Amino acid sequence: MTNSIAVFCGSALGSDAVFVDTAQLVGQTIAKQGKTLVYGGGRSGLMGVVADSALQAGGAVIGVIPEPLVDRELAHPGLTELHVVKNMHERKTKMSELSDAFIAMPGGAGTLEEIFEQWTWAQLGIHLKPNAFLNVEGFYDDLLRFIRMTTDKGFTHARFTEALIVSDSMDEILSQFERFQAPEPKWGMADRQALVK
Repeated sequence: MTNSIAVFCGSALGSDAVFVDTAQLVGQTIAKQGKTLVYGGGRSGLMGVVADSALQAGGAVIGVIPEPLVDRELAHPGLTELHVVKNMHERKTKMSELSDAFIAMPGGAGTLEEIFEQWTWAQLGIHLKPNAFLNVEGFYDDLLRFIRMTTDKGFTHARFTEALIVSDSMDEILSQFERFQAPEPKWGMADRQALVK
């Protein structure tokens, strides 16, 4: 059962209105399905749009933000919960602990780092949670081709590539979350604490 969903996305709005429209839809959909949104705690860009949309739809929103960003007044002031952590590593760890699944919306380097870390942790058996790309108007097409190439070249096991959920439909991603069967980790179930220290 997927009760809480982490959304990784840009702290900018992007150059196309479709990104904002999608962020609004993501927040609304999570809230209307009675799920909790977990995100980076900011009020800017698509991050702020997703949070505001979920809150306006009556949903619970949990933010996780590092202290330096709070100090720069980037924290969202109206969340259900806001966890303030020391640094970016603690943020990703806390978001992973709070979430049952992960979605990457359009974004830049930070978004990619966050979703790739969670996908890596799934491969290592640190968690067995699903990872998804919300592929808005083909935003991730080139990246997904590269990921498939890493499988073709022998660097990523096919079962991990195939386990990635990819869709331009939020409803379809949520549906696949409920049907998700985690692939066998690389070396069986790892000692989570030993790996994340």
